[in-house]
This record gives sequence, structure tokens and C-alpha cells, in this order.
Amino acid sequence: MGYEIDFLGVGEESKSGDAIAIRFGNLHGSREEQTVVIIDGGFSDTGSALVEHVKTHFGTEQVDLVINTHPDQDHLNGLETVLNELDVQEFWIHQPWNHNEGLAAKFKDGRITDSSIGERLAKTLERACSLVALAEAKDVLVREPFAGLTDSSGVVEVLGPTVDYYESLIPDFDGLPEKAALSTAMESLSTVFDAVKSKLRKVFATWGEDKIYDDGVTSAKNNSSVITQLTLDGRRFLFTGDSGIEALEQAADVIDAYHAHNELRLIQIPHHGSRRNIGPTLLDRLLGTHVSTGETIDVVAIVSTAKNGEPKHPRKAVLNAFTHRGAKVLVTKGNGIRHVKDAPGRIGWSPLTPEPYHYEYEEEEA
Repeated sequence: MGYEIDFLGVGEESKSGDAIAIRFGNLHGSREEQTVVIIDGGFSDTGSALVEHVKTHFGTEQVDLVINTHPDQDHLNGLETVLNELDVQEFWIHQPWNHNEGLAAKFKDGRITDSSIGERLAKTLERACSLVALAEAKDVLVREPFAGLTDSSGVVEVLGPTVDYYESLIPDFDGLPEKAALSTAMESLSTVFDAVKSKLRKVFATWGEDKIYDDGVTSAKNNSSVITQLTLDGRRFLFTGDSGIEALEQAADVIDAYHAHNELRLIQIPHHGSRRNIGPTLLDRLLGTHVSTGETIDVVAIVSTAKNGEPKHPRKAVLNAFTHRGAKVLVTKGNGIRHVKDAPGRIGWSPLTPEPYHYEYEEEEA
């Protein structure tokens, strides 16, 4: 079975985003022999580029499935154009405002009700809410992507989050009242650190020495990201959104239990290469342990970053950690990347040289 997986270039300046277009099946045959999937739509202005990409390179206006990983603007906003300008059959998106039962007890203010929390979530996540309404108005089938959900082809599967884990994250979403039990200090500090631009420091790396750590913490909304896997002819392709270590460990449990016999061929480096979303122990589970200098395995690791996202996106320490394990690392830097097998050629698209190992680099101290 052929496939082409396209990471579109998102972010002309320093703000990174995700927009991924996928086609699989008999790519030399008719549209009926193919499945088209979109994972995230980038910013608002990414939507038009994504629509044009599907029409031009996939030769269709019909999309079988659109998945929104989580309701951040760099993943969500472009999907409005996709829904309006393409014939979308199915839309997977979380609807946290419908998961409000029992939430009122999680907050300090005793006047809060489950109903008011649901209304507050719908207002805070107004863009996501409006996309659900738009899809329903167009008679698009809308489903919530929790672990175990598969598409009609059986190729696309959600590995995480589970319903229970997702609902445990909702009280920590932005814009909600103060919780009765405060979030961990690490999670609060993570948000602060990401918002503050720090001084740069020079780092000297040695092959095999990971400079990422197992205690990285990301936001609840990032951890709510849909973790999606495609399995084609014994090959696995893993898409992580902005998931953090906690969420990805749960997905790794599913992989260990049910998918270990299928070979990983592609992994999306989570959250644009942030150092808080991946750790060495988790990477060992997903990719395997360190290889010898210059050795590679048959896995491509792709990270979506803005044209001028460095040094924050991507972190060179994260790229090195994937390279330590033999993955061939590719970075969009505002340009498109195509991973392909048994598909028609494209004019203007040529093979890329993987990211070199970074023995010296600068990074923000925070």
C-alpha cells in the first residue's frame, strides 16, 4: 500500500504550528482506492495553503477524516477553511464542555455548578466550539477521539488520551477558576518558563549524552492532545500533537501491548521540539536505546517549526536525543516535508538531508 505524509510549513516568523496532510492506498489508482486524512490545520492563514495542497497534490476536494489534536490556535484555526472549502466526511475533535459532570467539586468557589463550568469551557474554547457547530451544519460526522477509536479503513487509530485521563486534565485548562487543590508547581512553572525569553547559553554535546530529562512537564491542554497512529502493511506512523511525557507514556503502554510487532517508520517530534515534552526513558521505549555514532535505523522523526523558531523550536538537545537512537531527523523550518512510498513523483520536491548531530549549540537558559 502506498502512502504520502506531508508536513506543511507552518509559521513564517517565530510561532510554530502543525498541519499534516496524509494520503494512503493505491496512489496510482482512482480516488475510491485512496483515503485522505488531515491532522491539524495550523493558524488561520494555513487553512488556504492546506486546502490548495490537498487539491493540487492529492487531486481531490474530498477529505475522509480531519483530526484536531487539541484546541490551541496553531493547530485549530486553519481547520475552519478546511471545513468550508473541502468536502470533509468525518471530523474528530474533543468537546470538553460536554465533560463537565462533577467538575464543580474540583474548584474552590462553591457557587460554581457543573453547568456553569460547561458554559465557561465553551466560551473559553469558542473557536473549537464553533468548528463543531460548523461541521454539524454541514452534516459532517463529528466524533470525539479517545483511545481505541478507529476510522472506517481500520488504518487510523487513536492511542490516547483515554476518556478518564482527558477528563482529569480539564480542571487545569486555561481560563477556569482556581482549583480546590492547586496544580503542581512544576506545571505552573512550565507555563511561566515558556513565556519568558531567557539569555542564551552555549552548550557542548557529546555523542550519546542526552540533555533532556524525564521530569519535563507540559500544560494540561497539551497533554490532552490526540495521539494518532497509522498502521500500513506492518509499518507504524505515530503523530503526537503537543503531548507531553505523561500522555505519551500511556500511548507507549498501548503500543507495547498491541503494536510491538509492527515496525515504527515515522514519529512526529512532539510540541515543535520542546524539551519539556520528551524524556530519555520514554524515547528508549518508543525508538530503542542509543546506537553507535553515525548509525541509523529505519525511522524518520519530523518536527514542525516556524521559519525563525530557533532556539526554542526546536531544541537542539531534543533533536540530538532522537539522533542518538538512530532516527533520521527532519525539521520543517517553515517548509513542507514529504514522507512517501509508492506514490507519484512531484515536481519541485526532492530528498532532504537529515539534521546533523549538534555538537555545539545555543539554547535559552529557562
